[in-house]
Amino acid sequence: MQTIRQRLGIPWLTLASLTLINGQAQSSDALIDKLVDKGILTVKEAKDLKEEADKGFTSGNQVKTGLPDWVSNLRVGGDFRGRFENFSSDDPRWSDRQRFRYRIRPGIFATLKDNFELGFRLTSSEPTGNFGGDPISGNTTFQDNASKKFVYIDLAYAKWTALNNALWSGVLTAGKMENPFVYSEMIFDADYTPEGFAQQFSLKLAEAHALKLNVGEFVLDEISQSGGGLRASRDPFMFGAQVRLESVWNNKITTSVGLGALLITSEEGLSETPAGANIRVADSSGTTQTLPGSAASSTVPNLNAGNTRNAAGMLAHSFNPWTADAAVTYTLESFPTYSAAFPIRLGVEYLNNPAADTQNDAYAIGITFGKSGKKGLWEISYRWKHLEADAWYEEVVDSDFGAIGAGNGRYFAGTNVEGHILKASYSPFDSLTLGVSYFFLAEQISGVPKGFDESIGRLQVDAIWKF
Repeated sequence: MQTIRQRLGIPWLTLASLTLINGQAQSSDALIDKLVDKGILTVKEAKDLKEEADKGFTSGNQVKTGLPDWVSNLRVGGDFRGRFENFSSDDPRWSDRQRFRYRIRPGIFATLKDNFELGFRLTSSEPTGNFGGDPISGNTTFQDNASKKFVYIDLAYAKWTALNNALWSGVLTAGKMENPFVYSEMIFDADYTPEGFAQQFSLKLAEAHALKLNVGEFVLDEISQSGGGLRASRDPFMFGAQVRLESVWNNKITTSVGLGALLITSEEGLSETPAGANIRVADSSGTTQTLPGSAASSTVPNLNAGNTRNAAGMLAHSFNPWTADAAVTYTLESFPTYSAAFPIRLGVEYLNNPAADTQNDAYAIGITFGKSGKKGLWEISYRWKHLEADAWYEEVVDSDFGAIGAGNGRYFAGTNVEGHILKASYSPFDSLTLGVSYFFLAEQISGVPKGFDESIGRLQVDAIWKF
């Protein structure tokens, strides 16, 4: 019997091989399929030839790139965001402010054999004293006579998909990672990339229902000194667990329901008393008052505000909140000016911290029309958010949502804020999305003197390129 090489002839084989080696897999497969149609090759011979060509391409590609054979895929990607921002208020102590900012996050991600993945991503950000970059923002402001800007490690992780079958999936992650929990910015800022360990599992209950479990163990700080008593040397950690039920009822209706719990241990290791800043303090009876800040003594970056603290800047309450959220999405077959199926999503979220007696609730409700991200698609959303002072740790929540401090007239983001959020975005290309966000009628919730009724508006205009 003639071999495949003999039946194809040197010219045909050379053409097919060169095409395959150059990476044009689709056209090469089409060529081989056409030879099968003409009866020159059998189906088995075509399959063998494709496998042989794939092996040749893989070997050649490894030689060319220098990658070992256990790296099956290497991806380079990221995003760039340019932003204009404006702050405005009727408060007579406030001067309107405008600024230009950018965020860039280039990364490299390797998929390895045996279901492993390694990820590394850099981000722009602004320095926060001796701590490194801002943990809840990758923004860098245009300022300081075009000074050279800073770049930091944003992701550095190893991931293993330990389970992956029709019923179960399980992923284990270690390092500095994307947040494994499904929470809105009310609980975690979108730029927050925790450090530690995470476990994510999914169980397919039925064709339309999946039960998911997200677990995380994160390091908040490492305290090197041993003096000051036993409690002063205990490192603060964050733990969390979240159970979610995601359902697809039909081609129009999908729902999601989540229950979770979070815990911060050794919160006394998270003192934050910046020089000159005012802090809300509580005495033994629970009465709060505002005192001038002492000399700077923050143990972690102090960027947000809102939590109640004692005179030494220590958190007055522990954090062990439970969370609940639910969402329903109804998808229309079509909608004017929208070139795909049109989703309408209504979502609610609630958090309660039983470790604090008062000011311990947070809740949000919002609706979203459409979804941007693909060429020609757009999105409009509205959200109301109420985040009380001691509902959750101030340094991990949204850094864009803030109010004017009633005591000093300065802007702060974090907890003890409520207000409205309106967003709109449009994608003229797959790689480019234009967006506008407006945080308005945002006000401080507690600790407001009688007669004070001043709010602030924060406008953001964004252009985001993905690569």
